[in-house]
Amino acid sequence: MMKQRLNFLTGFIPVTLILLLGFTSLNAQQKQWSYVKDKIVTPWADKVDPKAPLPEYPRPQLFRENNWKNLNGLWSYAIVKRGEAEPSKYNGEILVPFAIESALSGVGKTVGADSVLWYKNTITIPSSMNNKEVLLHFGAVDWQAEVFVNGKSAGKHEGGFDPFTFNITSLLKKGAAQEIKVRVWDPTDKGPQPRGKQVVKPEGIWYTPVTGIWQTVWLEAVPKTYIEATKHTPDIDAHTITISAAVKDAQSGDQLKIEVLDGKTVIATKLVDPAATEVITLKDEKLWSPDSPFLYDLKFSLVRKGKTLDAVNSYFAMRKISMAPDAAGIQRMLLNNKFLFQYGPLDQGWWPDGLYTPPTEEAMVYDVDQLKKMGFNMIRKHIKVESARYYNYCDRNGMLVWQDMPSGDLGNSWEIRPGVLDRGTEKDRTPESESYFRTEWDAIMNSLHNFPSIVVWVPFNEAWGQFKTVEITEWTMKKDPSRLVNSASGGNFFTTGHMIDLHNYPHPAMPRPEVFGPKLLLVLGEFGGLGLPVTGHTWQQKDNWGYQSFKTADELFDKYTSYTKRLEEFIRLGLSAAVYTQTTDVEGEVNGFMTYDRKVIKVPVEKMKVVNDQLYLVPAP
Repeated sequence: MMKQRLNFLTGFIPVTLILLLGFTSLNAQQKQWSYVKDKIVTPWADKVDPKAPLPEYPRPQLFRENNWKNLNGLWSYAIVKRGEAEPSKYNGEILVPFAIESALSGVGKTVGADSVLWYKNTITIPSSMNNKEVLLHFGAVDWQAEVFVNGKSAGKHEGGFDPFTFNITSLLKKGAAQEIKVRVWDPTDKGPQPRGKQVVKPEGIWYTPVTGIWQTVWLEAVPKTYIEATKHTPDIDAHTITISAAVKDAQSGDQLKIEVLDGKTVIATKLVDPAATEVITLKDEKLWSPDSPFLYDLKFSLVRKGKTLDAVNSYFAMRKISMAPDAAGIQRMLLNNKFLFQYGPLDQGWWPDGLYTPPTEEAMVYDVDQLKKMGFNMIRKHIKVESARYYNYCDRNGMLVWQDMPSGDLGNSWEIRPGVLDRGTEKDRTPESESYFRTEWDAIMNSLHNFPSIVVWVPFNEAWGQFKTVEITEWTMKKDPSRLVNSASGGNFFTTGHMIDLHNYPHPAMPRPEVFGPKLLLVLGEFGGLGLPVTGHTWQQKDNWGYQSFKTADELFDKYTSYTKRLEEFIRLGLSAAVYTQTTDVEGEVNGFMTYDRKVIKVPVEKMKVVNDQLYLVPAP
């Protein structure tokens, strides 16, 4: 309405008067920011609002309806040499939460291991947050971050893929305006930390660095005693959901009220001690599956002397992922105690304009929607972790997820021995490197535990930094026995975990049933990679590649169809899951179902669904 009013006025008032009246400030942020236009971009790049990028509530599994504020938008930035003091002047503006190397940041610069990135922003604390504890949340910052509020350190965090929070109440000054600064250092592939597919010199399957804030920054006001986290674990065999909560500064006599809802109907209520672990029995429970992704709602209320201090909303699903032998003695992957062949793409989760960060919520859901329409029931989230909203969307839309741990500290050899166990090499990591891995993997599993769409943890891929495989796998299994663990996707293989996962390009293959089938699930963790460059929609003009290249979409689809026919044979022999490379083109890779900019779908979606649906009809013995 304001924009329409301004357009009306400009037809009658001289421009000089408009400037005097300050009307141009209405669109100041739009004029100060534009995305870097040296590469291809998605259709959503032009929909990014610099005043409110990614405005959605960022934490759907612990939702407080009121008293939060999104801090995404234009911040000041500066790049200085590592070791130098905080800059007195800043270089310009950056659009948070897009990494500085991305087009959507408006900057498009590389920082590097020898420099640090500074952010600065003056924010306003709403009056509704007065007399509350004020929490400053970061969805993800890559990699090492220190946060300052009004010149004082609020805390430090290391880890590029897990959310973190600082209570900044004691650092706030009188008045609404507060200054926030963030200092970030990211050595990319020059350090031992988990960094996924980022490299200083991108080529092949390795991509552009991502430095700094890349998920939503936001404020939240809470009481002095509040609910920090909840944990939900279903057991469909016992017809129960086990629930616990972490409550900050609970007092004797405080109680936690837990309500389970089916739609608007409360079907179970418990009043428990805040430190208790409660097991709630459900009658005639509705199971979650790709075909029927039913979610129960949860409401938590923290009660003191009959008064509610804090309340949060969440949800859970009744679903089970497990394994058991079929009639032929081959282990099969089961969902809710029934065999379901799991099939989906390798999904890197990269964007030509936002790198790690999708331009908009609409862009984020687009990929999942297209894969669902193509007939896939699973996504292997490859060497990257997504925002909480991504997994929430998979929960609500019935998309199974295999979650990789982002790799780092490479260097050990990859021995492809699909018929041999306990022969692969292990990385001799330093104590520092090992600590980074363990700390972040633990944090990732904690932050993602409540998302029912995630059914498999993948700690290692193709020996990339793989170390102490048996120990790490068994630790992962013990930490979360409600999910399966794919210890080493593509090798090196050890007698541990729930499955043996073969990678084979381009055509499908499978581990030997007579060797592994009685003990481990048989999985084809990567295959395909059929390449088709589309002119005008590639990241680079030359050196684009796929594992096998085609000139037309029809040729590619015919080959793909032949692969699915082969998969049908493997399913009969004992294959439980397969992962095709990949959802989209990524930088120099042109082996996606869609181009990197998502403007061209290379394969016929309806025909894809027909051939993919056949895979779910193949019965196990």
